[in-house]
Amino acid sequence: MSATKADYCTCADRACPLHPANHGKGCTPCMMKNLRAGEVPSCLWNLVSTREERQREGCDYRIASFAEMVRRKTPPPSPAAAPSA
Repeated sequence: MSATKADYCTCADRACPLHPANHGKGCTPCMMKNLRAGEVPSCLWNLVSTREERQREGCDYRIASFAEMVRRKTPPPSPAAAPSA
């Protein structure tokens, strides 16, 4: 059985009409909808948090909320990794 674009989508909302499993246009419709709305698609959110975590913290899908989650979850650089002046 060969893999399809839908097999790689990490979005759990397969009932969404924009999910790649529901049409033959891949990720494009979902990405376009999110960009127009100023939001980040769940596939990128899934890289930094779980759906349960987002629900518990009351996160929305706005770009600013995503940036804040990434900032909180990214450890500061170690002093040894800082460039020398």
